[in-house]
Amino acid sequence: MRKALGMIESIGITTAIAALDSASKAADITLIGFDKVIGVEKSVSITIHIAGEVAAVNAAIEAGVEAGNKVGRVVCSKTIPRPHEEVDFLIKEFEKNLKEKEAKKSK
Repeated sequence: MRKALGMIESIGITTAIAALDSASKAADITLIGFDKVIGVEKSVSITIHIAGEVAAVNAAIEAGVEAGNKVGRVVCSKTIPRPHEEVDFLIKEFEKNLKEKEAKKSK
């Protein structure tokens, strides 16, 4: 993968949606997955995973974090420019999980 991988972790679904909406509007990125876990301060934590060109992911992360913090709390964010090929496996798992979640919803 020669694209960048970006992640935004937030507390709560509303914060995550606001962050993703703003990130998607700010740059040409693709949602490749998300995780929902109970963990951060025993709250529901949502991490969105996005991919795209390095500059686009950086711009999207910046806009997403700003928007998310206006609604709730963004715990952390990270852009990994041009991740190592070994990270491709993880990205493919994110994409697979997202497709499975969408398939379950459509049933």
